[in-house]
Amino acid sequence: MTATNKPGLEVCLSPALLHLFDVKNSIVVIIDVLRATSTICTALYNGASRVIPVSSVEECVHIGRAIDGITAGERDGKVAEGLVHGNSPFEYPRDFIENKTLVLTTTNGTKLLHMAKDAIQIITGSFPNISAVCDYLIAQNKNVILGCAAWKDRVNMEDTLFAGAVVNRIKAHFEVNCDSAVLAESMYQAAQPDLIGFMKQASHYRRLANYGLEKDIAYCLTPDGANVLPLFKDGELIAG
Repeated sequence: MTATNKPGLEVCLSPALLHLFDVKNSIVVIIDVLRATSTICTALYNGASRVIPVSSVEECVHIGRAIDGITAGERDGKVAEGLVHGNSPFEYPRDFIENKTLVLTTTNGTKLLHMAKDAIQIITGSFPNISAVCDYLIAQNKNVILGCAAWKDRVNMEDTLFAGAVVNRIKAHFEVNCDSAVLAESMYQAAQPDLIGFMKQASHYRRLANYGLEKDIAYCLTPDGANVLPLFKDGELIAG
C-alpha cells in the first residue's frame, strides 16, 4: 500500500524489466494479447477444464501425451513444429475444448508467466476478458503489476494498449505513480476510437496479417467476448 492507503498500479512494458518491480508483494497480470492470453480465456470460457502453460514444445508434447491433453502453441505466430493445434482462439470452440486440458506453449506469454511465479497471485488478461480482470483487481485491493509479454523482450503495441485500457478503467481505485502506466493509458486513449486501425501500425499486426489472421486480431482487440478470469495455481490456469 502507498501513502494514500490505495494499492499501487504499475505497468511493466517488457519481461526484461520485470526484475525492477516488487513482484512478491503484487498481483501480476500476464498480458499477451496476440494471442496467448486471448486464447487462454477463450478456452476456459468455452469449458476447458484447465490450461497448462509450458515453455518448450518438447515439454508440451510430453505433458500432452501423459495426460491425453490437447497440445498447442506457436513460434513467431505460426503453429509450432510437432504440435497439432495453434494459438488461435477460434481453434477452441466449446464442442472441441469442453472438459479437456489444453497444454499451451507460446513465444512470449508463458515465459513471463513463469518469471512472475513469486507473485501474490497471477492472472492472465486480454481484451476478451477485460471486465473480469478489472473487477477482480478492484475487489482484491492489492498492489498490481500489469506485465506485458512483449515480443522477444521488445516493447509491443498490443500489450501496452491493453495495459492502458486497464489503467483507464481502474485507476480511481489505485495510486498510479508509474510513468509506463501513464504512457500506456495515454496511448490507449489515442487508439480507443479505432483500436484495429491504430494497431495496423504494429509489427505483430503485420506479422499475423501476413498469415491471413486479421479475424484473430479483431477478436483479440474486442472487449468481453470471453469474460472469464484465468487464475494461475499449481502450474495450471483455471477459471476463477
